[in-house]
Amino acid sequence: MDDSRKALGGWINGPGYTGNDAADAEFGYRGKRLGLPEEGSGSLAGTGRRVVALLIDWWLCALISYGLVARGDLQVANLWAMLIFFVMSLLMLGTVGCTPGKRLLGLRVVRVQGGRATPAQVALRTFLLMLAIPALVWDRDGRGLHDKAVGTAEVRF
Repeated sequence: MDDSRKALGGWINGPGYTGNDAADAEFGYRGKRLGLPEEGSGSLAGTGRRVVALLIDWWLCALISYGLVARGDLQVANLWAMLIFFVMSLLMLGTVGCTPGKRLLGLRVVRVQGGRATPAQVALRTFLLMLAIPALVWDRDGRGLHDKAVGTAEVRF
């Protein structure tokens, strides 16, 4: 019986690592499978930039909620911040393709097939993002399940 551990991969490289760097290099860069460029405009956005953009957007919504809607009540402010985030994302992503945080960091949300995401795609994407778990599970291109579910990608512009 052959006790080869290639099927499990290395603990650093993860499952599916064959130990053959030439075969694994065939995957290419992030976004190649989607037909996106490797670098520059239209390439997939990095995880760090996406997270910072999300934090900027959430901070902005929390500030609006705390100051204008909840008037200092932190529990009420947190509930309103979620609603404001959903509405802001729906309006901004559905019309211009980016939220204020994404705009500051040079990111936009597009359909994988090309063009702007539809309002239905944006609504489902934002709802899944607010659930957190789909956004924390990524494929090897770095796209979260919330993007894969609706056929979108977050790219640089």
